[in-house]
Amino acid sequence: MSLTVEQVKARNQDLIKEVLEVYPDKTAKRRAKHLGTFEEGKSDCGVKSNIKSIPGVMTIRGCAYAGSKGVVWGPIKDMIHISHGPVGCGQYSWAARRNYYIGTTGVDTFVTMQFTSDFQEKDIVFGGDKKLEKIMDEIQDLFPLNKGITVQSECPIGLIGDDIEAVSKKKSKEYDGKTIVPVRCEGFRGVSQSLGHHIANDTIRDWVFDKMDGKPAAFEATPYDVAIIGDYNIGGDAWASRILLEEMGLRVIAQWSGDGSIAELENTPKAKLNVLHCYRSMNYISRHMEEKYGIPWVEYNFFGPSKIEASLREIASHFDDKIKEGAERVIAKYKPMMQAVIDKYKPRLEGKTVMLFVGGLRPRHVIGAYEDLGMEVVGTGYEFGHNDDYQRTTHYVKDGTLIYDDVTGYEFEKFVEKVQPDLVGSGIKEKYVFQKMGVPFRQMHSWDYSGPYHGYDGFAIFARDMDMAINNPVWGLTKAPWK
Repeated sequence: MSLTVEQVKARNQDLIKEVLEVYPDKTAKRRAKHLGTFEEGKSDCGVKSNIKSIPGVMTIRGCAYAGSKGVVWGPIKDMIHISHGPVGCGQYSWAARRNYYIGTTGVDTFVTMQFTSDFQEKDIVFGGDKKLEKIMDEIQDLFPLNKGITVQSECPIGLIGDDIEAVSKKKSKEYDGKTIVPVRCEGFRGVSQSLGHHIANDTIRDWVFDKMDGKPAAFEATPYDVAIIGDYNIGGDAWASRILLEEMGLRVIAQWSGDGSIAELENTPKAKLNVLHCYRSMNYISRHMEEKYGIPWVEYNFFGPSKIEASLREIASHFDDKIKEGAERVIAKYKPMMQAVIDKYKPRLEGKTVMLFVGGLRPRHVIGAYEDLGMEVVGTGYEFGHNDDYQRTTHYVKDGTLIYDDVTGYEFEKFVEKVQPDLVGSGIKEKYVFQKMGVPFRQMHSWDYSGPYHGYDGFAIFARDMDMAINNPVWGLTKAPWK
């Protein structure tokens, strides 16, 4: 028997209370601010966010270095990104996300290659500036087709006071003005990877855009030039999105930053509209371009046909009738294909429940795709969301939905055990825990080595993957602990 909304709210509130009882009083008081139940009609989700995690309590967050190197800068394919510091951080960032790109690795593209200054004790004592200069010289000799370099600072760099800005300026002059960007993204900065996104955005502003001020465009502009902002091409997502934008008559002059290049970053201030996918990681630079260059920006959501349709129309509303007609043509073209996908998978997935805990935009953006398949998201939360992320989430979630910010390993396991969703969508750290609990799982950071999930093509893959996870016969051979 399904529960009423009031019964769901009461259950969730009791569950939160039960979870908090295991903590010491001070910790319970702090964690209580991050757990709640969404009340319809409210302008926020009623939880605190973007606050440092409690030491000793397992968190699933990353650091500022992860936000800059792993998210914003790392996918820029024709630049070399130096992990400046001990080898550990660099090695564990290597090829961690599936940022697909076109090019010849090691010749003109370097995304999956690992460059590190490999700090030793003597570098901590005497400083690493000379070592950084030597590394840049070696990079120029070994990889002459690179179009630029970024210095991604790890924790020791900020602690010992290395002057990466001076080294970058010096070497840029030596290399005939090559773009070299020092990024102060030491992992200890901020409370999560979110500050790393912001820092990386600011370095694009200061070391790429400002350098191009006053220079003519490198291409002939059209009224339909747009830039895709905040799509990292996980499993080919940006390509799936780009197809739709180009089919409706727009010209994509830049992709940020999946399959992106330094030239595309430089081109972006000439766009007529920035279309923003991951608000959390790229709203800063989008706002800057609006203020300085007068370029409007619009958020879009290409997960599932309902949201794709709404987003195509929203993007088209910023252009003339030619593009508006193009949007309607694209929607009509793919409607039969989408209906066939829904007809195939909805009978197998209707009524199934999902709990999400992811980063970026996914805790809200993917909800529409699940709903297109007749599924219901009963709990969601962000690893490193801010208050404005939760405000945006109110447009997606239903009354009574369980909301959790920076959820701890213990809390998440307890919520899943009590709510017993049919599917959990989260990250690699959580995947095997829940599968051992007998709960179907999809890795919603990098699509579990599948994808793309964006766009019309992506929705067909998304539906297949969710069906494959939930209706896999293996779950009949395993037993959840509570059974």
